[in-house]
Amino acid sequence: MPFVCKIAIVGRIFHERRDMGDDLRRLLDLLDEGPRSTGTAGECTPPFDLSETDGALELVMDLPGVPADSIQIVFARNTLVIAGQKLPSACEHRDAAFHLAERAFGRFARAVRLTGAFDAGRAEARLGGGELRVVLPRIDDRRGAEIRIPVRTD
Repeated sequence: MPFVCKIAIVGRIFHERRDMGDDLRRLLDLLDEGPRSTGTAGECTPPFDLSETDGALELVMDLPGVPADSIQIVFARNTLVIAGQKLPSACEHRDAAFHLAERAFGRFARAVRLTGAFDAGRAEARLGGGELRVVLPRIDDRRGAEIRIPVRTD
């Protein structure tokens, strides 16, 4: 399924239901339709940092070895969801017995509930050096704000 179609489906998933757990399960099922890995894969939980400035919110997630086309980012209902799949690197020795395996592979989805108003149309995401950096610019939340309307005379 083309990437653009998946984004449309993911957007529809978030508008159909209110249950975030169900949304994440459906998103992971959608990602599961992608390329299969020959290794054993479960689910992994990439760590991330979330920081805030006056003008933006920035999320930095560790995703070494994850190609950009396997990452999907959706912002809906004040929730930022980053999902994808981290495939294990090929082992040169097929009959090798591991004594220690700490690196996690498999599907992942992280959801962060945000407060405030953001301009998702100007959001940026960059992948480089094993880090995914997502920047959501803030906009003024005008709900409940007092707006003066000038009165003109004819």
